[in-house]
Amino acid sequence: MILLQTQDICKSFAAEPILTNLSIEVKLGEHVALVGRNGAGKSTLLKIIAGAISADSGQIVMPKERTMGYLPQNATLNSSRGIYDELLTVFQPLLDTEQKLHQMEAQMAAHGDLSEKDYTQLLSAYDALLADFKAKGGYTYQAEIRSVLNGLKFGGFPDNTPVSNLSGGQKTQLALGKLLLIKPDLLILDEPTNHLDIDTLTWLETYLQRYPGGILVVSHDRYFLDKVATKVYEIARHQAKKYSGNYSRYLDLRSAEYEQAMKNFEKQQKEISRLNDFVQKNIVRASTTKRAQSRRKQLDKLERMDKPRGDEKSANFSFSTEKQSGRDVLAVTNLTVGYAGQAMIKDLNFQLTRGDRVALVGPNGIGKSTVLKAITGDRTRLAGEVRLGSQVSIGYYDQEQTSLTGTKTVLNELWDDYPLKPENEMRNVLGRFLFSGDEVMKIVSQLSGGEKARLLLAKLMMRHDNLLILDEPTNHLDLDSKEVLEAVLEDYSGTILFVSHDRYFINHIADHVFELSRDGLVAYLGDYDYYIEKKNEQAELAKLEIETAAPAAQTATPSSGKQQFLQDKEQKKKKRQLERSIEQMEQEISTLESSIDAKQQSLITPEVFNDTRKAKEVQAEIEANEARLAQLMEEWESAQLAIDALEQ
Repeated sequence: MILLQTQDICKSFAAEPILTNLSIEVKLGEHVALVGRNGAGKSTLLKIIAGAISADSGQIVMPKERTMGYLPQNATLNSSRGIYDELLTVFQPLLDTEQKLHQMEAQMAAHGDLSEKDYTQLLSAYDALLADFKAKGGYTYQAEIRSVLNGLKFGGFPDNTPVSNLSGGQKTQLALGKLLLIKPDLLILDEPTNHLDIDTLTWLETYLQRYPGGILVVSHDRYFLDKVATKVYEIARHQAKKYSGNYSRYLDLRSAEYEQAMKNFEKQQKEISRLNDFVQKNIVRASTTKRAQSRRKQLDKLERMDKPRGDEKSANFSFSTEKQSGRDVLAVTNLTVGYAGQAMIKDLNFQLTRGDRVALVGPNGIGKSTVLKAITGDRTRLAGEVRLGSQVSIGYYDQEQTSLTGTKTVLNELWDDYPLKPENEMRNVLGRFLFSGDEVMKIVSQLSGGEKARLLLAKLMMRHDNLLILDEPTNHLDLDSKEVLEAVLEDYSGTILFVSHDRYFINHIADHVFELSRDGLVAYLGDYDYYIEKKNEQAELAKLEIETAAPAAQTATPSSGKQQFLQDKEQKKKKRQLERSIEQMEQEISTLESSIDAKQQSLITPEVFNDTRKAKEVQAEIEANEARLAQLMEEWESAQLAIDALEQ
């Protein structure tokens, strides 16, 4: 069933076309990704579909009985409620039904002068209302709220934490959670992965993979798109083109499509050249003129192919080092970091050697950026030692982009650092980062986030440092720019320490992963996939309480062949235990639901209906069973997520 169709959508801003005769469709159960360069019109299309702005022409078609939910970029919630009560508002109809059921139960349990007719009507109404309540999730909505709060990292917050006290990013996350609980038929998400750490991203992917409705999403997170998308629309040159499969499949199809189109074009060009040569050589000869005229007519009728247009222009740069550092690049000893004398993380110890590529990961707010700032000499270092090796020079990329001067032009932002270099050289450098012509005279404060990111990378390239410290370098970059940056860093000969939530980027760049937590730092010798593999093992061990967590140093050491065999064997054992646990929980859930139904039916029997004490006892048993049911549903979901993690 088709949930959404856009038909010939056109939109321009200040006479500049953004979308031209653009048409897409989303079917029930499809998870559709919109991809394309920054400024291609992806967010504009979502706003048009959601009704936030109007199209210049074209129409949006959606069945009237279907619902739509839209999460814009940097969505927020303005509420005086606590975080739990704010999500509870989603289930207000269920709460009203629950209250009405309790009132009807009280009527049936209390002594009264109900006539047989009134009693029969009340019983019939109660049965119908109870069936509707159960079908709409009356016994599971509390577990659903808890699941979303835990998944979005609000599990440690008191339920009465005011929404107004949350940060902007946290409000966006809570708005996402509220939308997920509403469960519209069509879920429209514009950059939902912003502000999410890796654990939360993983939870969201699992949730959306199981989402039964349609999804239309814009994201620059390739890992996320590979996990969630089942269809991709590429928006380029104001129009959309459809590809089946996830993001990686889209890249393969697009590449193959371009290669085939180029082969067909070249083949036709050869045929045209051959026909032209024949005409030129034979048109004036009496014996062959008719054949030449025939070839000329053939040429005139030929529908000529346009040369396939490749990718739009990409940034073209590289990072090089002016001098090589010594073998020992960085040593951090007993480092304590924080702000205004308040420590966030204490006693960190680690080392970097030449050529290391280390990703620093951890939950939002743990202090990753603060650690990077301390290493670069910022006042966030409260105690401990940061020692640089011989000939080490640091190039620092600040995710907050505070090193840029808002009042300068793009050209002067770069040129003022190298005033002795000619203007032409500075313009050539900026051109490699897609600033050409009059664009170099733009004021920095008027640049988009992606443009500022490219300008920062241009400044970093000019320094030729041998230790790059990068804080979220892929933020604001579109998919193409991320791929360019990855290729540049893969060829870089120096040492890299970086923070990123982009798992695809981490997996391509990192050969070590340092995980930062309140307990300190744990080192993993490997890329992101290796890190996740080890984290899953630890998580399952903790959940099943089979054994205590392994010491950090042991965790960071790659296993020998025998150890790996034993770990794999243990992993299969854990999966079987989880599956048995789920079966037991499902049996208990079924038993509880049957018990709740039976006890609710007993409330209307004469022996209970006419005995107030007995009715109260039955009602207390129902409430106890409902509480246990909600707990089981939450445990069941956690076990299912654990199995999914093992299978990845």
